Amino acid sequence: MSWKMLETNQPHVAKMIVNSIRKGRVAHAYLFEGQKGTGKKEAALLFAKRLFCLTNVHDDPCETCVNCRRIQSGNHPDVHLVVPDGNSIKKQQIEQLQEEFTKTAVESSRKLYIIEHADQMTVQAANSLLKFLEEPSAKTVAILLTEQLHRILPTIVSRCQVISFRKLPTEQIYAHLQKQGVPRELAILAARVTNNVQEAFQLSQDDWFAQARKIVIQLYEALNKQYVQALLVIQQHWLSHFTNKEQMSIGLDLLLYLYKDLLYVLLGEEQQIAYDDCINEFRRSRFLYSEKQIAQHMKAILQAKARLHTNMNPQLLMEQLVLQLREGSAFV
Repeated sequence: MSWKMLETNQPHVAKMIVNSIRKGRVAHAYLFEGQKGTGKKEAALLFAKRLFCLTNVHDDPCETCVNCRRIQSGNHPDVHLVVPDGNSIKKQQIEQLQEEFTKTAVESSRKLYIIEHADQMTVQAANSLLKFLEEPSAKTVAILLTEQLHRILPTIVSRCQVISFRKLPTEQIYAHLQKQGVPRELAILAARVTNNVQEAFQLSQDDWFAQARKIVIQLYEALNKQYVQALLVIQQHWLSHFTNKEQMSIGLDLLLYLYKDLLYVLLGEEQQIAYDDCINEFRRSRFLYSEKQIAQHMKAILQAKARLHTNMNPQLLMEQLVLQLREGSAFV
């Protein structure tokens, strides 16, 4: 992410960074919160570059001086990044960070650390960080990143300046993909699945994603025929294609958007749909569903997504979902 992109995508964040530096009011701790793909880590690195830049012009870092380049490559001695060790950030990692920050800054008068996925700290790690935040050094800046603000200790939140990152408009991501020549049927779904322009583009270029779309349509068509046929799609195609939780989550998102399209057709808003090639199927189906039934189906898909984070067997999860999507429908 460039500074210009930050100003475009998250103008309030860019303004906050500029104002705090201009007025000499850089806080000792910030908490960047927002959905995945909203640019929290990239903004934190830009903040670091702006603080350490040797030749910044106006408000943005130059990106070419030795400090900017070392921060970007992750080897600046006074800028530290803490990431989860496995599934969590351990107490030992915070203690090592504290020990490092007792030393004098190597190349400047300031030190900065970024904690990625701060919500994944163990209780012991969070308590160690809290002590660190309670006795801040005048020249130490902390930036915590999280997608789940509610999982951060309230006592930590109260000691940080919370900066919320807004979700990027789907239309903005879609327009960018269209400019890159991505076919509409893939661009519109990739823009909805992820909130990150680069991730959306990479997804749209992956044959896996195009095939995922086909399997979702195949499942929907089978659901409109017989329960057994839908189970066959799950066993023969779905489970072999969506092989991990992340892929399964994308598959459920694609299925959710398909039912959302059905609702659009039912409401007479066909211009909103993402699955253009299913329009005739949707038109046939609209007399067999009520708005309430479609809402129930969408709720069932969202509940299945929530169960992905449990140890539930993927095949059992999908079989139960298929049964729920068949219940209450007018198909025989």
